[in-house]
Amino acid sequence: MIYLQLFLSYLKIGFFGFGGGYPMISLIYNEIVTRHAWLTQAQFTDIVAVSQMTPGPIALNCATFVGYTVTGSIWGSVLTTLAVCAPSMTLMLLIAIFYRRLQGNRLMMGALNWMRPVLAGLIGAAAVMFLNRETFFDWKTVLICVASFAAVWKKVNPVWVLLASAAIGLAIF
Repeated sequence: MIYLQLFLSYLKIGFFGFGGGYPMISLIYNEIVTRHAWLTQAQFTDIVAVSQMTPGPIALNCATFVGYTVTGSIWGSVLTTLAVCAPSMTLMLLIAIFYRRLQGNRLMMGALNWMRPVLAGLIGAAAVMFLNRETFFDWKTVLICVASFAAVWKKVNPVWVLLASAAIGLAIF
């Protein structure tokens, strides 16, 4: 039963998660932590952190880790990974077939333009979701976050920002 629930949850995430992994995080959180309570918020935060560090798309990595964590088996990982990929692969095939015909369509272009602010809002919602006592420990963490954001905003190379944040984090904590 848990396998079917995981499959259906990640199928839904795959169908309704637009814009890549970061906008999908709040949808994944809602399904996994809030709705089904398969993981705690701290476990989910750890899985998202590991998913960011490992190669590959964050949504796929997260699905793989959640599938394994919830079921305790590799089959849970395979199932959730396939479930989150199936909708986007199917939709991309359909879009590829019809895109050439709809390329200049005013309604199609309007829909794509409408999605941009929605995706920005979903990314913001994912960021706000992690702002709590359990995941943002104290003012030092918030300060590192704000300084990193400001540095990237000022066009500092993200690699340097990441290295500096890691060094400061290691020194402080």
